[in-house]
Amino acid sequence: MSVAPPPSALSPDPNDDPAATLEAAAWALAALIATLDDAATKPLADVLAADPQRTAVLEAAGLVQRDGDTLVLHPSYRYPDGPTNRSAAQARLSSLRQAVAAAAGDQGQAGGWADQDDEVLLNQGRASAGTGRAIAGKVVPALPGLADRLDGQGSRILDIGTGIAALALTLAEAFPRTEVVGIDVLERALELARKELAGAGSEAAGRVTLRHADVVDVAEQAAYDLVWLPAPFLAEAALAQALPRLIEALKPGAWIVVGTNPAVTAPLRRAVAGWHAVRNGGNAYDADRMAKALTAYGLGDVRRFPTMPGGPVLVAARRIGS
Repeated sequence: MSVAPPPSALSPDPNDDPAATLEAAAWALAALIATLDDAATKPLADVLAADPQRTAVLEAAGLVQRDGDTLVLHPSYRYPDGPTNRSAAQARLSSLRQAVAAAAGDQGQAGGWADQDDEVLLNQGRASAGTGRAIAGKVVPALPGLADRLDGQGSRILDIGTGIAALALTLAEAFPRTEVVGIDVLERALELARKELAGAGSEAAGRVTLRHADVVDVAEQAAYDLVWLPAPFLAEAALAQALPRLIEALKPGAWIVVGTNPAVTAPLRRAVAGWHAVRNGGNAYDADRMAKALTAYGLGDVRRFPTMPGGPVLVAARRIGS
């Protein structure tokens, strides 16, 4: 069954203050975040039934719809398992926290992740575990030779902007013969990462190495079987400096996987995406532009992998060689 929001669900009332509709949309997003988080550990039907007022908000926004006596989520939010539900909730919670910070009037700050509090760093970082699962379960098996590489002794992955190391830990768990090196320019994030890894208490956590380093200073040659680069979090100048260094860091025949934002055509979403990127010290690259850039740097076999609806598009490319 196709589930789509009624045309007027979040449309402004012509007789109302437009800000009232935006405020209602923020509350609808809050209802979605809380519902996804609850559904990580409980059946969705129980979650929807437990808070009928919250569910009524979701229904009014077109995020759930009735199929007879059953309420079903919009297809965009039907995630395959609890951890993915939680990752999706945490990603949206991180964005909402950043919007609140912007509303609080911190325009005089330099922007970027250094200006975010620990809760934002933790939420954003934990959300990245979902991307790690997508890389391990969807991307690696589809890239020729990569699964075999990561199954070999001495295989290595480089995680750029590791944050709290959630993605690094996910990859270490997925590939038990692989060392994952996570680098980040923000020491405070690495302090949180050390606590997260210590709390994990797993063998995989012991194969994650953290380094305080800037991506533009990566100087290793032919050292990694896989490089993960979350491109939206880098300023455009830094991205231009980093890409050739990261390509040199790949072993011949190895792969780089780059997280990119999907192309957005809706004017409001496009404007918000630009503001958000600039505030966080990011860039305006989308999947199309990144694919062209990787080709221009001499990489081959460029492939694209959508993740969750509205989520990042992963662009993979291979360093020529064997």
